[in-house]
Amino acid sequence: MKRTLAKPTPGELEILRILWSRGPSTVREVQEALGAEETGYTTALKLMQIMADKGLVARDETARAHVYAARVGEGDTQRQLVRELLDRAFGGSAAKLAMQALSGRQASAEEIADIRQLLDRMETGSEG
Repeated sequence: MKRTLAKPTPGELEILRILWSRGPSTVREVQEALGAEETGYTTALKLMQIMADKGLVARDETARAHVYAARVGEGDTQRQLVRELLDRAFGGSAAKLAMQALSGRQASAEEIADIRQLLDRMETGSEG
């Protein structure tokens, strides 16, 4: 049985993106990456404490400045959010989701090549 991950809010997802790209970080580092004027230190701290309670991040309390690290993978989180969107908005149709995503903005040549490779692997049944 697959474990259900806690669903991050938009603000939590923004913090996770920072932790995924930077790696383990202090609240101050995350707050600065969020934009000091837009997000205050105490707001970032409170969000990260909530995220620790939800199991989205791990908190290392060995140093004076606590260090937070993502406990959920970027791919796992993206798959969970896409599955939910797929079910809620597209009736489970991956084709409808893909067509809407591609019609909504211009894909780069590299993205199109990656999509073609994925479709080729799916068509031939090879894991990639």
